[in-house]
Amino acid sequence: MPRLTTVAEESGRTAPWGAEDTVLVTGGTSGLGALLARHLAREHKVGALVLTSRRGPAAEGAAELRAELTALGCQVSLVACDVSDRAAVAALLDAHPVTAVVHAAGVMDNGLVGALTPDRVDAVLKPKADGAWHLHELTRDRPLSAFVLFSSVAGLLVAAGQANYATANRFVEALAAHRAAQGLPATSLAFGLWATATGMGGGVSDADLAQLGSRGMPPMTDEQGCAAFDEAVASGLPATVPMLLDSTLLDPSVPVPPLLREVLRPAAPTIARTVLGQSAPADGGGAAALERKLAPLGAAQRERAVRDLVREQVAAVRHTEARAIDPHRGFTELGLDSLAAIDLRNRLQSITGLRLPATLMFDYPNAAVLAEFLLAELEPALADPAEPAPAPADADDEDVRRLVHAIPVERLREAGLLDTLLELAGETPGEDGQAAEDRTEAIKTMSVEDLVRAAMAADAD
Repeated sequence: MPRLTTVAEESGRTAPWGAEDTVLVTGGTSGLGALLARHLAREHKVGALVLTSRRGPAAEGAAELRAELTALGCQVSLVACDVSDRAAVAALLDAHPVTAVVHAAGVMDNGLVGALTPDRVDAVLKPKADGAWHLHELTRDRPLSAFVLFSSVAGLLVAAGQANYATANRFVEALAAHRAAQGLPATSLAFGLWATATGMGGGVSDADLAQLGSRGMPPMTDEQGCAAFDEAVASGLPATVPMLLDSTLLDPSVPVPPLLREVLRPAAPTIARTVLGQSAPADGGGAAALERKLAPLGAAQRERAVRDLVREQVAAVRHTEARAIDPHRGFTELGLDSLAAIDLRNRLQSITGLRLPATLMFDYPNAAVLAEFLLAELEPALADPAEPAPAPADADDEDVRRLVHAIPVERLREAGLLDTLLELAGETPGEDGQAAEDRTEAIKTMSVEDLVRAAMAADAD
């Protein structure tokens, strides 16, 4: 989890609320809103809380929550308020002169962009984005000690199938930056997933959790989430990303999101072994390796091999065994959702080398049908005698090129491989003088792919 404590300590900042404060928590009668309300009352001894939701005091568990918070010495107001309604928000703020705001209200309605309708977009944007804007405008001239906006890593890292939700969260982050530029208090928290089984985390399956874990992003416990909340707010930064990162959980076959490649890396020995060609990539070598495997097979054998390949990747997405995948059973029946659809597409695209649509799982709704489609797309390359399958050594070179391209230059330097690449490319890392300095500056701007290309060209000469 990103450590913000140092920033907060260096700035001398402390939590912006206490016994004299009245804190508004939207979405505060359930889910993370209720969890944060308990945290504010228990740990920060906040004097009063105004908790809103669409149903307010009629919400399930609201009465019990009020009793719990009251027992902690906190004055509690439960208010039914649709924060997407500006007039309702204005009436709320007139009745309750709050000193801080925590906007945790939000809903989810996952779906790929092509499946979204205006109503589905509005249903997600209104409580999150419209509500945030109304709160901003109506409190802009009030002396607030904090203005906290709950966001999500959706859109930054894992927004597959969450176009509307990602958009809403990007808006609140932009609003935090806008407020900060005006000298107003603002903190957006692009949270990773919480492990709590309430609110928006309640619809996340065990397979979803395992999938996020394979990307090195396990869910946070309630205690970790509340600690991250405190650190982010105390830091005074307008944009924060509180989440857990664990490189030991990474699945080598799952690409690391670009924004995390500098901080979330597989263990160095695994990278070094693969770069040196002592182990194959997790997917067996990519498109060239698949073509080599299929080329000598008969039609029936090819069909069976591709079908098995699809079942293996579906099983990897579902975190089950390939033999448990019925090739004629629909993917949605197997529990694959929009996020899983993107994961499956990415895996198959990497293995086959084909450009596959994001709607692949929905266009070809079971393993048997999908395998037929993939085989038809692969057949031209397999049947073209003018372009025989490359020799294994060529495929290994391509695999190395692809892998090294994904490794930051600094990582190669740490592994002691950068000097070797530069020597192959005709560069001399230890050369003195202006020429060496110029080369060093040029190298800093080169991508790893450029370095590898130069090295291979020099080797060919």
